[in-house]
Amino acid sequence: MSPFASRLTRCPLPFDAGPADDAAARYAGLAPELRALLAGTAGCSPYLAGLMVREEGWLRVALSLSPETALQAVLSALPGVAPDALPAALRQAKRRVSLLAGLADLGGVLPLEAVTGALTALADVAVDLSLRAEVEAEVRRGRLSPPEGAVAGGMVVLAMGKGGAGELNYSSDIDLICLFDDTLYPGAVAEARTALVRATRRMTATLSDMTGDGYVFRTDLRLRPDAAVTPVCLPITAAEHYYEAEGRTWERAAYIKARPCGGDIAAGERFLRALTPFVWRRHLDYTAIQDAHDMRLRIRDHRQLHGIGVEGHNLKLGAGGIREIEFFAQTRQLIAGGRDKRLRDRTTVGALAALARAGWLPETVAADLTGHYRAHREVEHRLQMVQDARTHSMPATPEGVDRIARMCGQGDTAVFRRDLLDRLHAVDRLTEGFFAPAAAADGPALSEAAKAVVEGWPAYPALRSDRAQAIFRRLRPQLLRALHARAANPDEALAALDGFLRGLPAGVQVFSLFDANPSLVDLVVDIAATSPALAAYLSRNAGVFDAVIGGSFWAPWPGVAELAVDLGAAMAGVADYEAMLNVLRTRVKEWHFRAGVHHLRGLTDAFEAGKQYADLAEAVIVALWPVVGAEFARRHGAAPGRGACVLGMGSVGAGRLNARSDLDLIVIYDAQGAEASSGPKPLATRPYFAKLTQAFVTALTAPMAEGRLYDVDMRLRPSGRQGPVAVSLAGFESYQMTEAWTWEHLALTRARPLAGDAGLRGEVEAIRRAVLAAKAGVPTVLADVAAMRTRLFAAKPADGAWEAKNGPGRLMDIELLAQTCALTAGDAARRVEQQLAAGRRSGRLSDADEAALRDTFRLLWQLQAGTRALTDRALRIDALGAGGQAFLLRETGQGNAAALSAALDAAVVTAAGIIDRHLPVREDGHGPE
Repeated sequence: MSPFASRLTRCPLPFDAGPADDAAARYAGLAPELRALLAGTAGCSPYLAGLMVREEGWLRVALSLSPETALQAVLSALPGVAPDALPAALRQAKRRVSLLAGLADLGGVLPLEAVTGALTALADVAVDLSLRAEVEAEVRRGRLSPPEGAVAGGMVVLAMGKGGAGELNYSSDIDLICLFDDTLYPGAVAEARTALVRATRRMTATLSDMTGDGYVFRTDLRLRPDAAVTPVCLPITAAEHYYEAEGRTWERAAYIKARPCGGDIAAGERFLRALTPFVWRRHLDYTAIQDAHDMRLRIRDHRQLHGIGVEGHNLKLGAGGIREIEFFAQTRQLIAGGRDKRLRDRTTVGALAALARAGWLPETVAADLTGHYRAHREVEHRLQMVQDARTHSMPATPEGVDRIARMCGQGDTAVFRRDLLDRLHAVDRLTEGFFAPAAAADGPALSEAAKAVVEGWPAYPALRSDRAQAIFRRLRPQLLRALHARAANPDEALAALDGFLRGLPAGVQVFSLFDANPSLVDLVVDIAATSPALAAYLSRNAGVFDAVIGGSFWAPWPGVAELAVDLGAAMAGVADYEAMLNVLRTRVKEWHFRAGVHHLRGLTDAFEAGKQYADLAEAVIVALWPVVGAEFARRHGAAPGRGACVLGMGSVGAGRLNARSDLDLIVIYDAQGAEASSGPKPLATRPYFAKLTQAFVTALTAPMAEGRLYDVDMRLRPSGRQGPVAVSLAGFESYQMTEAWTWEHLALTRARPLAGDAGLRGEVEAIRRAVLAAKAGVPTVLADVAAMRTRLFAAKPADGAWEAKNGPGRLMDIELLAQTCALTAGDAARRVEQQLAAGRRSGRLSDADEAALRDTFRLLWQLQAGTRALTDRALRIDALGAGGQAFLLRETGQGNAAALSAALDAAVVTAAGIIDRHLPVREDGHGPE
């Protein structure tokens, strides 16, 4: 049994007995299985029956081989054909591939993807060979002068649609876009375009003209930019400008499948890479759903394709058809593919699988649509095989439907009809709910105050367009119901939601996002009910919602190393330095938002949130430092010696920040004796590192289109504001050992090297530990710290009864004593809890003192971190609203505001008493003798 025959899994049933008998007699010497396949095919398809006669000798040989071998042999013979013989050779190849692929399809020898792949492979070869032949003809005639080594004169053909995806149907047109690399023709672009337009027209004639040998492929060039007024071959630069300025959603969808298939493939790949920001938007693009829905309705209205039936139903464009599945997959790809490259699959089946793996589709939906898609495509092939017709519609007569049923191997047309209708209705049901907007539901009853707020919404900028208003009409009842269900005080939460809506500069994208993701409505309501300040922030930075549904927002926190990799990867995809900084700001906002939401929703506590904010800040420094260094080195050369490292001080050094913390940093360098850099604009060592530090601080603090990253304080460097912004390693060590004040040694207890040369970071840490060990026994430390404490109280008094940070017995006071414990013990611990433990081990603190201070610190940190998650102002608990109060009470473990106030007062008094014993404040500003 031949390899082809051994793989038969099904067989068409003859519809016309005469052609079936003729085919069986003509191929009488073949195996019974093959004879039955040929007879059934000829009895259903006059077109294939004719090919069986014309290609009989070749077919006998081909059926003795595997289909893959026979098909490859056809394609492999084409590149050696002379240009004048190419049109006839391509038509012969088309006949043979059509015949063998059709038989393999009807007999189940090849799966759908292999059949469409074989047809696409022929199209690729035909386009490439005919293009090269015509470009070479232009060169021979002296009409085109490409530079040496140019491939096909710099011209590339992009396969679009099913051709780009490798999914050509049996009698498909091929959609092509023809471009050329105009940078190859400086000063002669117009002449080159004229020659390449001529080559394009002749190429399409080679492919499309009907001759005595038939045709190869009908070609369609109308997907090019502004096809009504542009030539059939365009300069790549002009195409890029068009898509950047005028590209539409349907063109973005078309480019999901785009693939260079002929000519200068490398130029085509470069062009598609340049179009990546156009096709794959950085933000989740839910407006694509409405665009796709509108397009579906326009197609149906134009072609009168309403309702589902059998006779005359368009399997491609009609309800429940192939295009519905393709739109369903492509629209979701457009929504999320900008953030998740795994979704950028050209094929429909591959896209459905990728969407399911990434959680955008239930596995069952993807599997069902995949099965329906394959079944639809196979029926579509049979419609086209009958007469090699470019049709997607079922026959208009019962007899015609009978023919297609037999071609599918189904002897009972009623069963065929039932199965087809079931598939069409299933596809319609699975896809229509995604595209078609639901009707607005009723909302809850509103108070008079709430009605007044809601009535003001139509005047907001976000609701200025008809489209935004239409989406919001469906969304508004859901928002209001969620407020009543989730907010402790609905009217209060409504006021915060009102602030969010009022601050939105535009609404279509955000409202579409909410409309398609009800869970986001709950999230924004929770935020509005808890933190009006965060709701207002969201109105200015609505893009951070992308992170909630575009990635693993609810997954465990990744930690510094993974965060740094993520931030670095985001910047790596951008060439422009300023654009890198904006991309970094966008990504950091998303991670910062995630940490805040997890905290507000109780998924993390104040201490976990503090660690996450610190992790993020460290990851920013780790990822950004080399980027700034590389940009600086481009102008001034590589950093002399080992370069510099960034030393985190204060809270970032201790690894615990709140939502609004700034960063205390020092930059330390080691030039290893080098006097200057060696770049295009060399700098002496000291100004080199000073300017590098300034560039780094600017990268962190500069207000850009996407805001700023952090405020930075560098006053903890040697000599403070009077000292250089970057200090040498030797200077740092000398200063700390011989000149630094006690407060600077206290600051060193929390210092931690974050970024830069690993060896240099290790030496800085070794110096830190050596300084702490050397200063452990200095007798004036307690007096110096007590005097400092006195000055702090005068400079930063407590701001109200709810103050957590400043004042006796509060956070800074406890931190001051903790640092003193670490310094006097020569202990390298950085965090408050570990420093207090060092004080207990050294005998400075009793067990009871340590426990009381630790407990007070924890309460105050919970209050401070919670407050900073809600507001950047001093805490006034009665002004927070019910949601904010509930959050703080949950964080601190107190039952009500009065209980929290009492616990706070008692803890602060206890802590202040303990600290007073060790660091007593004197009216003359001095500490203990």
